Amino acid sequence: MGLGEVRNRIHYLADYPTPPPFSHGCGIFGPWLCDPGQCEIKLISDLDFGRCTISDHFSGEHQKNGANIEKTLSTVKAKLDSTSVNEVLHKCAHDQPLLGLRFFVWAGLQPNYRHSSQMYSKACQLFDVSRKPQIVTDVVEAYRAEGCLVSVKTFKVVLNLCRKANLANEGLWVLRKMKEFNCRPDIPAYNAVIGLFCGNGNMDVAAELMREMCSVDMYPDMITYVAMIKGFCDAGRLEDACALFKVMRGHGCLPNAVTYSALLDGVCKFGTMERALELLQEMEKEGGDCSPNIVTYTNVIQGFCEKGLTMEALRILDRMMLNGCFPNRVTISTLIKGLCTEGHLEEAYKLIDRLVAGGSVSYGECYSSLVVFLVRSGNFEEAEKLFRRMIASAVKPDGLASSTMIRRFCVNGQVLDGFRLYSEIAKAGCLSSIDTDIYSILLAGLCKEGFSVEAAQLARLMVEKRIQLKAPLMDDIVEHLKNSDEKELEHHRRY
Repeated sequence: MGLGEVRNRIHYLADYPTPPPFSHGCGIFGPWLCDPGQCEIKLISDLDFGRCTISDHFSGEHQKNGANIEKTLSTVKAKLDSTSVNEVLHKCAHDQPLLGLRFFVWAGLQPNYRHSSQMYSKACQLFDVSRKPQIVTDVVEAYRAEGCLVSVKTFKVVLNLCRKANLANEGLWVLRKMKEFNCRPDIPAYNAVIGLFCGNGNMDVAAELMREMCSVDMYPDMITYVAMIKGFCDAGRLEDACALFKVMRGHGCLPNAVTYSALLDGVCKFGTMERALELLQEMEKEGGDCSPNIVTYTNVIQGFCEKGLTMEALRILDRMMLNGCFPNRVTISTLIKGLCTEGHLEEAYKLIDRLVAGGSVSYGECYSSLVVFLVRSGNFEEAEKLFRRMIASAVKPDGLASSTMIRRFCVNGQVLDGFRLYSEIAKAGCLSSIDTDIYSILLAGLCKEGFSVEAAQLARLMVEKRIQLKAPLMDDIVEHLKNSDEKELEHHRRY
């Protein structure tokens, strides 16, 4: 079929009250999509697959009785890419989700194309896979009904959909169905399902699947062990995690930093910090791939802080830096939070001076974190004093610290002080990082307290910056603007 004839049929279909009777069969992707059950014809017009359109490749005549979508699609010689796949998915999402998902699986099997993680997410979103998991089983059952040739790779695409949609039970069902199609599940297939049950906290099923792997001479790999150990730790089954950690060496899987870190997280949450230190020391002694990194040390520090042992956590910081790992923003924030919570404010200032002297962080980063945690711990007076000292010393606060301070002023009923602080931040050149909702909070407070001049100034700035009012404060602000004589306020109301 030429492109001209396709276009003629498109125009014909636009005026035709019911589907035209020039195609039959089931499930074609071409200029038309047929519903396998009712053989109703749908139109997909000019979807671009590279330089050619899918309309150039398909017609109703291509679809024969008993054939399947995949057989028709195999005749397409055009190039697949994420854009063309995305177009087909959008076309099918509303009326033909089953055919759209079958197309998605087929596309994932092509040699010169591979679905990205984002594309799996898009497919799950468009076909609402999480809330309508039946579509996954429908796809597999359609393969059986039509006698489609499927491979292990086909099932892996389906399992990846299950994993992205967090469908553990459906994933297990797909795994069991593989044998009925003479497809032997491999280690990645088992890992996908085991990972789903570990993520859902159903460790009994995950452990049974792991034993099943061993019974058919398919030994777990590092991915399996990490998922299982993390799953046991998250479920609070620390002894099971430790036992599995010991077993993995016998199966030829030597622990690395990822495995150690997974176990260490569990020990910090559900074990003793003495055991955590022993495990950390073991990692340092092993060295190589087992050497603790910045994430490992930070997690141990966090474990100490969460147990109210922040002063002891400072020793882990010393140990960390001695081994060549320098703290990042997360490490510092964790320590500052712990020190503020436990009332060790002087130690927090000493820590900041020491870290800044080391060159790994700045005063702006550290003081901003300290301001935030001082406010959250209820020491607003100290937070305000530090914040104003930062501005006076040309130490720029970050957006979170600035927004936190202004918001707290407004909550405390000091909206005018909040506006004045906003003005000081503006002079310091730090406005760009402030949360946009702060403007609405300030404006609402100024309007409510009757500070019309300041409200007009802020409204004018919001207009210039094209910052819109945020609900649910909008109604209160608009009501005030209606009753105001200020031109700038009226301008903002119209905007």
